[in-house]
Amino acid sequence: MEHGLDTEVLVVVSSCVVLWALVSGLVARWSVSAPLAFVVLGLVVTHGPVRLVQINPHSSTILSLAEVTLALVLFTDASRVNIHQLRRDLGLPVRLLAVGLPLTIGFGTAVAFGVLPGIGIWVAASVGAIVAPTDAALGAAIMEDPRIPDRIRRLLNVESGLNDGIATPFVNLFLAGAVSTEATHATGLVPAVRELLVGAGVGVGVGLVGGWLLTRAVAAGWSAAGFRPLVALGLALLGYGLALHWSGNGFVAAFLAGMSFGSVVRTGLEEVVLFAERVGGFLALMVWLIFGAVMVVPGFRAARWTDYVFAVLALTVVRMVPVALALVGSGLDRATVALVGWFGPRGLASVVFGLIAFDELDPEAANHVLSLVVVTVTLSVLAHGLTAGPLAARYGRFAATLVDHRPEHHATAPFRTRPSLEFRTPGTVPTGEVGGAGAPD
Repeated sequence: MEHGLDTEVLVVVSSCVVLWALVSGLVARWSVSAPLAFVVLGLVVTHGPVRLVQINPHSSTILSLAEVTLALVLFTDASRVNIHQLRRDLGLPVRLLAVGLPLTIGFGTAVAFGVLPGIGIWVAASVGAIVAPTDAALGAAIMEDPRIPDRIRRLLNVESGLNDGIATPFVNLFLAGAVSTEATHATGLVPAVRELLVGAGVGVGVGLVGGWLLTRAVAAGWSAAGFRPLVALGLALLGYGLALHWSGNGFVAAFLAGMSFGSVVRTGLEEVVLFAERVGGFLALMVWLIFGAVMVVPGFRAARWTDYVFAVLALTVVRMVPVALALVGSGLDRATVALVGWFGPRGLASVVFGLIAFDELDPEAANHVLSLVVVTVTLSVLAHGLTAGPLAARYGRFAATLVDHRPEHHATAPFRTRPSLEFRTPGTVPTGEVGGAGAPD
């Protein structure tokens, strides 16, 4: 029977998924995260002596898969940040998101412009924004270690869940500026602002209306519990798709749709969102495998020595100095500030933003930006993935010596870690019906 399916690729990729599922608990003892494992698997099955297949998807295929994955992650991450509970401990997340993130983008822009020869200011700003968002899933050992105070884990969780959505407008505007300086046919900044506004309107509307419809359907007994988790998945794709259809920014739409949805559906939200998170988690593993298979080797081959300098600085001082400045006066111990500053892994959002830049910029700038992103993200996957476990253990022992009245141990609202890449053990999801906005937190 003739068909267009590449069965060799299907067999190899599915075998990688099964292999990871079988040995994930074992390799976790060696501080090997899921993203790191799939990047390595992608490299191994497509390069070197164990080469099994050749994966050559078109750039548009990779970009489409990565964009849909990021839209799901943005929706579910934003929906899990309970604004009503977050107000009880708003100070630290606001410091990192309102002060630390803009400073990180600014520092990244300055370092890119100063270190990378021949790079324009708009492209440098694009690079600074692209590598700014963090991805807590790359260091699940820190997020899941109960020895680390709940307040610090929640801080990292909230920052990671929101900063990629907040960084999206910066990336969009800076890329628009870079494109407008490179080509006479470029549309400039005004359409970029319009895209953001359309995306915001679509996202808020889809999230609020979808959440309200779900609560009413549950109250009326119309919604079967088994199919209820499809709502979050459908709304994430609906917000993203509608925004693109109306020439808006799909990522902003997915992010604000998730935040709006989570503000309306406040009881039983986890049960509704979990399926979309797991779909996004599986797709993210596929993106990491493709990243290792088709992006790592070309990216490192094209990299210059200045790209490595930028990557190292981006993962250290560009992140750690703004975090330290943002947390001045918070009362947190210097060891805590250092942990929060170091734990800024670059992940899925940076990969997707890098692919978008590759698609929009002129060939020379596009290749350079993508190489920068590949080197930075790969070094981050290695460095943060391998150090998460040891650092969690070391800091956990230190945190136990801090007296209870220290800011690290202040009471905080309950939270759950992001399961997008580290799947949850069955039976750990709280039960309860979906409620409306008047339901208790």
